[in-house]
Amino acid sequence: MDTGLNRENILIEALPYIKRFHGSTIVIKFGGHIVIDEESIKNIIKDIILLKYVGMKPVIVHGGGPEITRVMNEMGIKPKSVDGLRITDEKTIEIARMVLIGNINTKIVSKIEKEGVKSIGLSGKDGKLFTARKKGKKKVEIEGEEKKIDLGYVGEIENVDPELIEIMTERSYIPVISPIAIGQTGISLNVNADSVAGRLAHELNARKLIMATNVDGVLKDPSDKSTLISELSIKESKSIIRDGTVEGGMIPKVKACINAVNKGVKKAHIINGEKNHSILLEIFTDEGIGTMIKKN
Repeated sequence: MDTGLNRENILIEALPYIKRFHGSTIVIKFGGHIVIDEESIKNIIKDIILLKYVGMKPVIVHGGGPEITRVMNEMGIKPKSVDGLRITDEKTIEIARMVLIGNINTKIVSKIEKEGVKSIGLSGKDGKLFTARKKGKKKVEIEGEEKKIDLGYVGEIENVDPELIEIMTERSYIPVISPIAIGQTGISLNVNADSVAGRLAHELNARKLIMATNVDGVLKDPSDKSTLISELSIKESKSIIRDGTVEGGMIPKVKACINAVNKGVKKAHIINGEKNHSILLEIFTDEGIGTMIKKN
């Protein structure tokens, strides 16, 4: 009896959210840690398909850093980084293209289509979805001395043309986007997937941006899960970046959320995509499970 009542309460709680977000575009980004975990990728795809069936328009952006590193090691190419940033030379960008477009993107599309839903794999190079400019040299401190390092084939988004994605979502496809862009001279550039997701959310006039990662959200103390911050304003988000509460790989996620919300996306969420049905719990329940960033 209790189980039935609990299920009924869950459905009643979800109903107003289903009504509110019907017809809305939801941009979901998940990283390489989720992609290489079969159980996590299976669960997150089921959540995304349910969003589709209740009338939303999900758009997926994926990363793939761990898989790129694994393939490089297998090929005997030592990954190079400075100050935590991957140096992407000519060999590395070719591996990145192969892994992101030829491997991960295809894998996600296949898993969606196995569930009976139409999907299409795209990169920034398709239809000039997004073009980028090569990043300038990065200032880093090495052994107490400041140096400028060329990161190679790494780009920053310059322009986005969302028409292709809009056509696909209107035709009931779930687009799956790889963060490889075309540069001004036609070269391929690797772009941070968090930045891609944030910019696409704005350009698509998305209702929500969801960053699914391998941590519970923004934590006051990264070593203590009980310090999860459930809600942040833009002002508070900027403050915790400045004071060092947010660090490492969480910084581009929070920045992408700030930029998206600043440009009109209603709310952005950082959640643990390795938890079962985390997307559904964040969108369809009052409490949610991660960190929500909103304007005020």
